[in-house]
Amino acid sequence: MRILWFIFGWICIALGAAGIVLPLLPTVPFLLLAAICFAKSSDAAHEWLMNHRILGPPIQDWRQTGSIRRSAKIMASFCIFIAFAISMTLGISWWALTLQAIVLTCVSIFIWSRPEV
Repeated sequence: MRILWFIFGWICIALGAAGIVLPLLPTVPFLLLAAICFAKSSDAAHEWLMNHRILGPPIQDWRQTGSIRRSAKIMASFCIFIAFAISMTLGISWWALTLQAIVLTCVSIFIWSRPEV
């Protein structure tokens, strides 16, 4: 079972890394999931992730205080805006735009209601 946790941890790392550059693909939730997977499978991989100079701080911020850095909030808001603008430009149906607006508004409220480091 440990090997499955390890593999899933690396899949989460890959998805989190992709989320750095792809709008609407979250980064930190995948990194948190990877940390959980590595904690269940490999102490070395878990330590590597937690001490990584780029990937580690957002995980540590969330685990210690439930906080999100302001720069991450701003980037997330920008990606949310771009994603919705693309949907509008593509002429997505009104009901899909409405649903997307509701979901993105809820996500934005969640992000901005978290404390900052």
